[in-house]
Amino acid sequence: MPGSLIVGGGISGLSTAYYLRKGGAPATIVESRPRLGGVIQTDRVEGCTLEAGPDSFLSAKPAALDLIRELGLADEVIGSNDHLRVTFVRKSGRLVPLPDGLMMMVPTRILPLLATPLLSLGTKVRMGLELLRAPQPHPGDESVADFVREHYGQEAVDYLAEPLLSGIYGGDPTQLSVAAVLPRFVELSRQYGSLTRGVLAARAKSRSNGQPAPLFRTLKAGLGQLVDAVGAAAQPEVIRARAEAIERVPAGFRVRIAGDWLECRALVLACEAHNAGPLATALDPRLGELLAGIPYSSSMTVAVGFDAADFPAPPEGFGFLVPRKERRRMVACTWVGTKFSYRVPPDKIVARCFLGGMEDAGVLAESDDAVAAEVQQELRDIAGVTARPRFIRISRWPRSMAQYTVGHPDRVAEIEARAAAIPGLYFAGNAYQGIGIPDCIRMGKTAAEKIHAQTV
Repeated sequence: MPGSLIVGGGISGLSTAYYLRKGGAPATIVESRPRLGGVIQTDRVEGCTLEAGPDSFLSAKPAALDLIRELGLADEVIGSNDHLRVTFVRKSGRLVPLPDGLMMMVPTRILPLLATPLLSLGTKVRMGLELLRAPQPHPGDESVADFVREHYGQEAVDYLAEPLLSGIYGGDPTQLSVAAVLPRFVELSRQYGSLTRGVLAARAKSRSNGQPAPLFRTLKAGLGQLVDAVGAAAQPEVIRARAEAIERVPAGFRVRIAGDWLECRALVLACEAHNAGPLATALDPRLGELLAGIPYSSSMTVAVGFDAADFPAPPEGFGFLVPRKERRRMVACTWVGTKFSYRVPPDKIVARCFLGGMEDAGVLAESDDAVAAEVQQELRDIAGVTARPRFIRISRWPRSMAQYTVGHPDRVAEIEARAAAIPGLYFAGNAYQGIGIPDCIRMGKTAAEKIHAQTV
């Protein structure tokens, strides 16, 4: 009987297995997909490093970098080329750069704000007056759209918050929880009233003389290198099948896998919440209901490779965002070779395009030919790309990104309380306390630490 059974072999499950192994406790992973790593997948095409899923992680969250260092990959870490970081937003049929000094949707510099054509004069005046805003009580959660609108107006929702968050969550700011998605902004708003004043004060407190870290980090050979290294270090037994049911037994749990039952003392559900919900229902119906009720968006990445010689000049900036008000199919696009070094050779240019989201899951059902034609047309219309692609690679990720809708913190608190009442049951993944790679690694490590504490 394995001591610990982990359902789900993405980075959350692999991290759990790694930290269990580090503490001397081997684990078994149950994964129905043919490979480990979940949405992390790196491919090499014509000398280009292509990420089918996430391409990086936030430097500000330490769990990923800590794990990378433990695995001996510190020398492989690269940062984003922030000196080239300009992001454009499509408005009225043209690409407009986000103004300098913008922290998400919070302006921190006056002159770039005044000069930008992205926002109307009325919105600029409102953003300036927001500096005078006094703290106001907000007893409960609210949507990101309501929060941003209250501070900066509807145009800031449409051309800042919506495209930025669509590119991260594939979600709708009218549904997303500000307490879960932007907790730091909520804290600053309560303390200072003005978000702009709060961000400036926080920046002044944290200012140091050291070189600022890059916004994003990744590995030279791609994030698949992290998956391979974690798997090699964790050495889990892997069962290639789907977990079908869970039951309590005196020693812990038993899990039905491909018709057979396997017992374990500790069980970690590191799969998507919509898969964990039906499994957990047998242990606690309310727990299963809470898990199954967490919505997920579907996404698609389309990597399009070109000969650099076919471009009159290299693309400017990291890429562009397409707000819902301007959107046909494409949500965002990243110029891979500009954002990170080592990814694209000098004679190539790669556009990494994003489609899908809560409002367009249907795009995943379209044929590769149809998607490729739509993407090429939009690259032509939006960015003026007329070059003929050398290659196109399409990756589909159905129901892969958890949506932190209004009330999410309370739902997660109830999930954690109910899980704590079932000794030996733990959760990890992007459905609970953060959607990024560092968040998933941190949750996996926490689950492993709790299991070690349980067995001491």
